[in-house]
Amino acid sequence: MRDETTGARSTDAHMQTEPGVPPGGAPAKWEKPFSGTVDGVVVKALRVIPDDRGRLMEILRSDDPLFAGFGQVYMTTTYPGVVKAWHMHKTQTDHMAAVSGMFRLALFDAREDSPTRGTLQEVYMGDHNPVLVVIPPGVYHGWMCVSEHEGMVVNLPDRLYNYTNPDEFRLPHDTPDIPYSWQRRSG
Repeated sequence: MRDETTGARSTDAHMQTEPGVPPGGAPAKWEKPFSGTVDGVVVKALRVIPDDRGRLMEILRSDDPLFAGFGQVYMTTTYPGVVKAWHMHKTQTDHMAAVSGMFRLALFDAREDSPTRGTLQEVYMGDHNPVLVVIPPGVYHGWMCVSEHEGMVVNLPDRLYNYTNPDEFRLPHDTPDIPYSWQRRSG
């Protein structure tokens, strides 16, 4: 199901555990996706103001209720068809916006105490859908550049990157722990 205002596509993967795994324990298997959104993830439409000189788009202001604090600002690029996934932060909140190209951002709620544990959510962001996506701690996320040219994402995390003890936990893009396919969709 796709949200017409944000372009978000959401699925909720119900957890089934193997015998001997207690309720609320580590997921062993995920099944049947259906509509849902990850608790704490916010997708905010951004306003683009064009004129004869070009465009202006505010991404985040310190007086915005979504502003969680300032750690740093960085940009990262991704080539067409490339997947950058999966990673998660235990304490950091991300505020991401794609400023060039198009991306399929996928989010997976792995938080033990979350009411949406096991939920997958997709958001298309970029040139054709300018949005700010707020990603709370404990939510795995990653993206694929789906445009025909290199895409650029700007992130405004609320914490500084700690080079000696990073708050970054990674899984491979094809991990069996997250029921998601990065395959390009056609047809």
